[in-house]
Amino acid sequence: MGLDNYASRTPGDVSLTGEDERAFVAAGIELCGGIMSGGDSSFRGKVYWDLVYEVTGESLMEEWIPPETVVVMAERLNDLTPEELADINDRVRMHHSDMPTSPAEMESLQCFFTICAGRGLGIVGWW
Repeated sequence: MGLDNYASRTPGDVSLTGEDERAFVAAGIELCGGIMSGGDSSFRGKVYWDLVYEVTGESLMEEWIPPETVVVMAERLNDLTPEELADINDRVRMHHSDMPTSPAEMESLQCFFTICAGRGLGIVGWW
């Protein structure tokens, strides 16, 4: 089973403003993508599910994660350094390769959630 996650202003269909999209593009986020995800404002959730759950206590396997929850998730992810997140991810991941996680990738994950939190965006899950 796959899981893709998309930043969105509304549950259901993905909805972003042009300013939202530009914020993600300007950030240069580089996260693992899926068949339909992997643009600046989306990622393959299956790759990050274990880490996000371990650090935030929230599951990416939700049809809709509301903006208020995303704010708390961003705070918890940002409480750790990218290096600490990479170490946690290498320890807990079960859904992707055995290649070591780079701190730069974890910084992109933090940035994704920070942009969502700052712009009042929720996250749509699709599988």
